[in-house]
Amino acid sequence: MLIDKDNTLKRLSRIEGQVRGIRKMIEEERYCIDVLQQVQAIKAALSKVEDAILKDHSNTCVASAISSGNEQEQRQKFNELVDLIGRYKRG
Repeated sequence: MLIDKDNTLKRLSRIEGQVRGIRKMIEEERYCIDVLQQVQAIKAALSKVEDAILKDHSNTCVASAISSGNEQEQRQKFNELVDLIGRYKRG
């Protein structure tokens, strides 16, 4: 589970508010560049959340698998990360 769950949830609440703001901007037919700038801000904020979750996963789940000495568990966690990175490359 997330080490800094409260901070991550606060970030997600802010992102949720930003998405609602973009919806309103579109309803009000605001200038496209202004809308796109807000979309970029949301993408950056989501990237920070993603980074925090990945770091947490590495510091907890992966570290636990390494210290367990269980080769199958270690391989599984390693393969999960490789699969995730592969999806980023294709994404």
